[in-house]
Amino acid sequence: MSSLLNESDLHHESCVVWLENPDNLDYVRQALDKTARRRGKPRYERDGRMVGYTELQADAEADPDSGLHLRRVFFLLPHDRDADPDGPYHEGAPGEAVDPSTIQPKRVGDKTPRSQRGPAAAITATP
Repeated sequence: MSSLLNESDLHHESCVVWLENPDNLDYVRQALDKTARRRGKPRYERDGRMVGYTELQADAEADPDSGLHLRRVFFLLPHDRDADPDGPYHEGAPGEAVDPSTIQPKRVGDKTPRSQRGPAAAITATP
């Protein structure tokens, strides 16, 4: 599913659960995953590691066709800046990357100079 999320996709979120301290991360990738449960750690089937996820309100309804819930997952891949500071994201960041300090339930995270570090961030930060 697209990592460019709409807040309408997040209206049943109740909280964000971090598995790692987000203060130590310039960015995290975010995506919507289909899960069988509203709460608890969802299954993770990507390369890299899950660093957080959202839980849903008790009244969040599952998709009538699949019986699954859409939940946001925050993750990093092995070539991301935290694990490979001189790698492909030494400057810039992947499209789905957002600053973890801007993540809240029901609100899509933001791209900031911290998450987008490099020439693109310098251009964006210039008034």
